[in-house]
Amino acid sequence: MIYIKNLFATFIAIFLTAFLALPGTAQNKGAGFDPKRDAAKDLEDAIHLARKLNKRILVDVGDSGCGWCRNLSEFFETNEEAARLLRKSYILVKVNWSLENENKEVLSRYPKIPGYPHLFVLDGNGKLLHSQRTFLLHSGGHHDPAKVISFLKKWVQSHEPAGCGSGGDNGDYERYG
Repeated sequence: MIYIKNLFATFIAIFLTAFLALPGTAQNKGAGFDPKRDAAKDLEDAIHLARKLNKRILVDVGDSGCGWCRNLSEFFETNEEAARLLRKSYILVKVNWSLENENKEVLSRYPKIPGYPHLFVLDGNGKLLHSQRTFLLHSGGHHDPAKVISFLKKWVQSHEPAGCGSGGDNGDYERYG
């Protein structure tokens, strides 16, 4: 009888572990990549807002099932300097790429993506300024704070005219997706 209980407990543990690792489950929702979102509408809304607030658009392409994608999303939320730069100077748009929704129509506007996560920097009119392979922002097994922040600053500095702010810091960055 003990053998059957142990076998049943092991089966339940394996099942729960596998279920929680699936994209779209509670464990993976933190990355913010939603295959059901309308990425074209999110980009359209971001362009309108970026024009109004004089900000860049940072398009973050990935999947909730991707560990590096989740890590980058967490970095953007928890690193104080990165979060401040995003609030002040960017509209962040999350675009899902997964087997469930590859967002082919939206992503066909940009260069081919060699790996995920991938970042695109757009100007306030939606024009592509830069395509960033994020593995170049790694150091060992994590995103290197200095490299990520340098990347974010590079596109802010070239964007802001001397003596001009970039739309203020309202305590939370605008985000679509």
